[in-house]
Parts: sequence; C-alpha cells; structure tokens
Amino acid sequence: MIIGYVLAVLAALASGSGSILESAGVRRAGAYGGTPQDLVALRRQPLYFLGLGVDLLGFVFAAAALHRLPLFLVQSVLAFSVGVTATISAVLGVRLASAGWVSLGVGATGLVLLGLSADPSPAQPLPYGGKLLLLGAAIPIAAIAFYAEHRDRRWSAPVLGFCAGLGFSVVGVSARTLGASGPIWHLAGNPAIWAMIVNGLVAATAFAMALQRSRATAVTATMFTTNTAVSSVIGLLFLDDRVRDGFTAAATAGFVLAVAGAIGTAHYAAAHRELAEKPGKP
Repeated sequence: MIIGYVLAVLAALASGSGSILESAGVRRAGAYGGTPQDLVALRRQPLYFLGLGVDLLGFVFAAAALHRLPLFLVQSVLAFSVGVTATISAVLGVRLASAGWVSLGVGATGLVLLGLSADPSPAQPLPYGGKLLLLGAAIPIAAIAFYAEHRDRRWSAPVLGFCAGLGFSVVGVSARTLGASGPIWHLAGNPAIWAMIVNGLVAATAFAMALQRSRATAVTATMFTTNTAVSSVIGLLFLDDRVRDGFTAAATAGFVLAVAGAIGTAHYAAAHRELAEKPGKP
C-alpha cells in the first residue's frame, strides 16, 4: 500500500511538471491562440516533447499505482497535480495568491482523508465487451473535441479540457482493469491496451488544443476534475473499488476537499496571472 501511495505522488509530480512544459512548448511554438494546423510547429519544440515524456512517465507511475489502490484515490492525487503546476508557475514568477495557498492546504487535507479511507484491492475484471466499449469511447470524445475546436467560442477551451478529462478517465479505467498476467505478447490482443493508447492520444490532442486557448492551470483543473469524477464513479460502481468500513463520510469529505482544493488553486493562480499581464501592470 505504501508503494502505491509513493507511485501516486510521483505520478502527480510528473503530471503537474509535464503540463507546465507542454504549455511552454505550445507558446514558444507560436501555437497559442491559433488553429489545429499551428500545432504542427510543435515538432520543432523539444520542450513540448519533454513535457509529453514527463507526462508519459507520470502515466506509468499512475498505472502501477492503480494496480494497488482504487481509482478514486489515485485519480484524486492526480487531480491535485494542478497544485504542482501552480507551484512551479509561482517559482517561475507567477505568484500564487494567499487564497491559492489555502486552497492547496484544503486539497492536501482531502488527500489525507482519502488515503486513510481507501481499501487497497485489485479491480473487478471487465468483460471483453466492456473493454471494447472503452476503446470505442474515443470516437464520441474525438467528435466533441473536433466540434469545439472549430467553434471560436468562450466555451471551447473548457469543452476541450473536458474532453481531455474524459479521455484520460478512460485511460485510467483501462489501466485499472488491465491485468498483467500471462505472456507479455498477449497484451497486444487486449482491447484495454488499445483503449489506453487511442484514448490517450485523443486526450493529449484535446489537451494541446485547449492549451492554445487558455492558461495551463485552468485547463489542467478542468481536465483533472472531469477525470477524477468520472473515473471514480466508474470505479465505485463497476470495478469494486472500496472504502474502509466506517470511513464513508471521511472518503466523501476527502474527495470533495481534494477536488475543491484543485479547482481553487487553479482559479487563484489563473486570476493572479491575468492581473499581472494587464497592460500598464509593472
């Protein structure tokens, strides 16, 4: 169980750091505020690919943690990686308001409660048809993201972040139910593997497009809040994720505090950066 906690924390650190690197790469490539075609310029931005690599490392840590801990705990820790993003941004000169640090404390308290409430156990295996459903989920998610990207609206960035969250929630559910028994080449025929790959690509693309339209903290908050809520509900309803006896209230409170802390941190970090970038601001 301790190993699971360490892996989940490492995943959050990697995800938060990767978001900052990807956002910096998008901006250096001149793709911020542009079109999907402008993302081609990212091929010359090693910083962006470094961010993807760090994110991939975070995914490996998260997948390993999901073999030991329930989705609602691991995904909540990942959602709190927005705190990592905000903290790194603060170190780089985008100071976090005092209310933002309070939000970080609220989220950390929630994670402690979740950690005490979680009952480590393997997931309930999904039938073959359920894994195919996870694979097919990439189609409607990609369709919604495509529609949002081709609409120059204020809601485009939140919808793209939402699509990224849905895609990554499917990745998390697939990783939780994957199973690693048998020869490694058998994994090639497992729909859960392909669900992870296809939905991960769709989610990463939607995330990159969202970064063109909004700040890293705001996009990350939308993505991880969606990811946490959707995957946690699926885990509790269908994968036999469990809470310790007598800890239901603590788990509920912890979940609410963790997500609220992540949202609050992102809100205050984004608001402070917008204020700092107003014309005439010293």
